[in-house]
Amino acid sequence: MGRSRYKITHPEQPHFITVTVLHWTPVFTRPATVELLLESLRYLMNDGLKIYAYVILENHMHLVVQSSQLDKDIARFKSFTAKSLIRYLDENNIKPILEQLAFYKKAHKDDRAYQFWQEGVHPEWVQNEAMMQQKVAYIHQNPVKRGYVDQAEHWRYSSARNYAGLPGLLEVCKQW
Repeated sequence: MGRSRYKITHPEQPHFITVTVLHWTPVFTRPATVELLLESLRYLMNDGLKIYAYVILENHMHLVVQSSQLDKDIARFKSFTAKSLIRYLDENNIKPILEQLAFYKKAHKDDRAYQFWQEGVHPEWVQNEAMMQQKVAYIHQNPVKRGYVDQAEHWRYSSARNYAGLPGLLEVCKQW
């Protein structure tokens, strides 16, 4: 799970995590790149991952998630999506982003040409309902604070739609 000092302390409990593209490179500006993330999350959900809240922005995503093997599920997610997204960028000849992913790659990652994700996910154990409400609100308000939308549920790539009673792109667990 990277070299972060932050650890998943209670894997069977919900954790707030952030997954960031290397050097904050804006990759999720096309529906096809976002769909690769969503497909991977759907697969992991079928394998036991619970998603309580999520938001995908142009260069990172926040999630409140839980599973019996959360550290492994996150590692699987990052590995699979990194390979898929690099393949997509290569097949679509998106050289400027690939060049950035090669340039900013950490020196110890000498087994690959590119590094897609920053190391670590800065997990925070969601210890109670008040903290869960705070994290879900933070996630949903992220696009609003950035000025992308006026209302959280208007952001297509967020569970705010689910919480507002609208159809979302992923099923989320709203029972804490």
